[in-house]
Amino acid sequence: MLGPRATRAGTGAGAGGVDEAPGTATEAVSAVEAVLGEHLDTRLREAARTDSVFAEEVASRVVGLALRGGKRLRTAFVWCGWLASGGTGDHLTPLRLGAALELLQTCALVHDDVMDESPVRRGAPAVHEDFALMHRAGRMRGSAESFSAGAAVLAGDLALAWADDLLTDVALSHPYGPRLHQEWQAMRSEMIAGQYLDMRAQATGSADPDHARNVAVLKSALYTVERPLAMGAALAAADPRTTDALRSAGRCAGLAFQLHDDLLGAFGDPAVTGKPADEDLRARKLTYLLAVALRLADESGDTEALAVLGPGTVTPDADTVARMRAALQRTGARAAVEEEIAALSASSLGHFASSGADPGARREFASLLARAVGTAPAGEEEDV
Repeated sequence: MLGPRATRAGTGAGAGGVDEAPGTATEAVSAVEAVLGEHLDTRLREAARTDSVFAEEVASRVVGLALRGGKRLRTAFVWCGWLASGGTGDHLTPLRLGAALELLQTCALVHDDVMDESPVRRGAPAVHEDFALMHRAGRMRGSAESFSAGAAVLAGDLALAWADDLLTDVALSHPYGPRLHQEWQAMRSEMIAGQYLDMRAQATGSADPDHARNVAVLKSALYTVERPLAMGAALAAADPRTTDALRSAGRCAGLAFQLHDDLLGAFGDPAVTGKPADEDLRARKLTYLLAVALRLADESGDTEALAVLGPGTVTPDADTVARMRAALQRTGARAAVEEEIAALSASSLGHFASSGADPGARREFASLLARAVGTAPAGEEEDV
């Protein structure tokens, strides 16, 4: 029996428009819900055959998080890369690739929340927090914190295994599978490298804007936009010129996305983002926003900003967080990051146009980019 966390999407052919080829990236996002739901339904039944407790307590939590929200931007960018490269015919393959990326994202979210000790994800308890609640409610032995961290790592590993399995199925059945698999392999290593460098920066107290930018590229820009665009292009047998242009567009767009995410981490509305707005500030996490603020404060001699934003041994209280936000504004860091987002977005659109994509694909990409960097009309800003 499936647990309450294994909320299902519509499944089966025709659900979410799977039988009919999506006409836009937005329609592709809707369609991938059905593909993802069907795949997870199968994996959950397999887990139940392995062991009912494992299925109920681990697999169902992975399924629940995977199906609970998110913009599915990676799926949308796969679709854009496929369209820009002249993709036609088999529309299920890019959707299945998108589903694999969503499972990889599920793994990343679970592990990231453990490392950052984040209590909330997508408006609900993070997976490790949910395991801790189960541990306490069941009056289980030992430390709830230790048990929940270990269980969440395993849940993330399961999501990664499912992602790899689906990607392998796609690659083995496609004539350009080797190209696709090469992109996937590189993306996984980049994502892990970025996450490690992010942790290391926290441990060393780094405040170097160039380092923060490099972390943002590795941890988010490549994984969120550049690689999905390139994988979509690989499915359509794109030539090297087209692929290179899409890579450049994706790197600029992905970095702009991460810089916008940094702004949300400091100034966003928790009711919209699904996460606490002060989490990065309380952890004094090295974001590009914080690094720029420290550099500007140093250049201007703003000792108050340096003191409140710099490394500290005590977790900031609400008053200190408010002072940190004020310092990010006063130093000009917020405005500088917003200007960089605009410049990166413009460069991204230029690179995408140079790929030779038709006007329809360019419009789709421009719309996606606006959503990713917060310049679209009022709408969702939740984690992705």
